[in-house]
Amino acid sequence: MNPRFIPINGSHEYQDDAAPEFTRFRRWLGSCNQPDDIGSILFAQERCRLIYGDEPQHAELRPGQFASVTGPLTIQGGKGIILTMRAYRPPFMLGGPIEARGRLKYIDGCTDSLLLSPVKCGNPCFNALYFPPGINQTQHTHPSLRAGLVVSGRGECVTPQGRIPLEADLAFVIETDGVPSFRTFADSGMVVVAYHPDSDFGPKDEDHPMINRTIVEGVSASLIEKIRTQ
Repeated sequence: MNPRFIPINGSHEYQDDAAPEFTRFRRWLGSCNQPDDIGSILFAQERCRLIYGDEPQHAELRPGQFASVTGPLTIQGGKGIILTMRAYRPPFMLGGPIEARGRLKYIDGCTDSLLLSPVKCGNPCFNALYFPPGINQTQHTHPSLRAGLVVSGRGECVTPQGRIPLEADLAFVIETDGVPSFRTFADSGMVVVAYHPDSDFGPKDEDHPMINRTIVEGVSASLIEKIRTQ
């Protein structure tokens, strides 16, 4: 079967039982309950209230904000997307609202901001992608699935199976090794948030700012194996 571009509408959800790092991607409208002790990443399109943890705590999300949570989670009100992961337990974090432009250069005039960075190399991450008007992106693949949401603007995704219109509020999955290219029109750019279940970037036990910048007699502790925590 060819990899697919899959719209996620209404109560539709995407579940990948084969990927140990990824459980499912779904939308919520009005409320959402996640009772399991697993990790979640979410993006709010409307104001909502989070109740999270074994000893419940509360937080508010405004439109355009995002969060990562481990443990039981209830979302009250609003709407957005939520990704739940069986193998990753992210720290609790709140961020956003997302900015008007990306901080990192990407491809073909597009930019990117890393919203939730990998806590450790290999962990999942969450990004915002910015497409100016008139973008004709190079066709490409990804070595793992991408799950996302069109936050604003409009465009289209060109795949070997055809062209899919992209408009604000459309959630989607691009399966592993899918062949997409995103396009925008002369009168509209587009902003997309996207989840990656893995990364090749991030801190490692032997390579992170704290150990790299700990100096013993002029030598970084990252290079002194006998004192590194085992």
